[in-house]
Amino acid sequence: MSFSRVHQFTDDRPSELIIVRSPKADLSRLIDIAKVSSKYSFKSTETWALDAIQEYLERNTSPMFNDNPLIRMFPTLNTRSSALLESEGQIARLIRLAQMCSHSRLMDTMIQLLQKLMSGSLHYSYLAMTLADEFNLRDLRGAAYLGVMQTSVFVCPGAGIGHTYVEGDIQETSEGSQRLVVSPVQQLRLLSGYHRLSKAWDKLRAVPPQFEHAPSCGATWHQHGCTQSWTDFWKEKTRSEGVLSLGSANVLGRLGVIIKEFDKWGSATYMHHDCKSAARRSIHEKVKQIQQALPDYFTEGGEY
Repeated sequence: MSFSRVHQFTDDRPSELIIVRSPKADLSRLIDIAKVSSKYSFKSTETWALDAIQEYLERNTSPMFNDNPLIRMFPTLNTRSSALLESEGQIARLIRLAQMCSHSRLMDTMIQLLQKLMSGSLHYSYLAMTLADEFNLRDLRGAAYLGVMQTSVFVCPGAGIGHTYVEGDIQETSEGSQRLVVSPVQQLRLLSGYHRLSKAWDKLRAVPPQFEHAPSCGATWHQHGCTQSWTDFWKEKTRSEGVLSLGSANVLGRLGVIIKEFDKWGSATYMHHDCKSAARRSIHEKVKQIQQALPDYFTEGGEY
């Protein structure tokens, strides 16, 4: 869209503005208006276009995201169809626009969308990982790298047996898993993340999360017995079949299994009720701590 077209748009009648913000609005046109307005410092038009995009995205909700309404236009497909390619391109344009215009609300919406879409498609996980690298999006990087690490066999570009690997390609393997071609830097970060998370689990498995005993524990209970009961539970459940069925780097998944086991525990003979509640909170706090630190696991430098 040219400078003259944006200038013409700013002079449009109110009825034409209403059409642009209707359900039949052309999202690509709104993106172009916002980009050119930003380039030529038409601040009021830029703000209007960005707000119109945000409203459009919020208005076009999808029933598949009932708990967190997002957008209908982005299909969760596992095959590289034209619809998926168009969807990926539109998401990338919107994130680049939000970054260029420093529009935090639109950026938050798109990050939230990608976090939802990643759970159903390796294509979106790769897109999220690539965009997180391009724009240094910490809120997206950790989850994106974790999703790629857990759902694909990742290789670098180059010649394979009978074919050539091109960055971004996703192929089914004979074992049923998906092979994703990533950049050398991304591969290093993925391998670093796997190694760091595996080491984090080894440390966590050996020492259960700490909690502060309730004041009444020392007064009415044998505090050592309370601690021992918690330690025995932790030692048993970290070796359970449900935990060991998950990969060693799947720390969040393994902690999720332990939380479910904890909820089935019932009354612990030698553990104070208040201390048991505190122990449960300590597991949830550990989950939150790892989630917040995920981007730091997937870096190519530092200690391992």
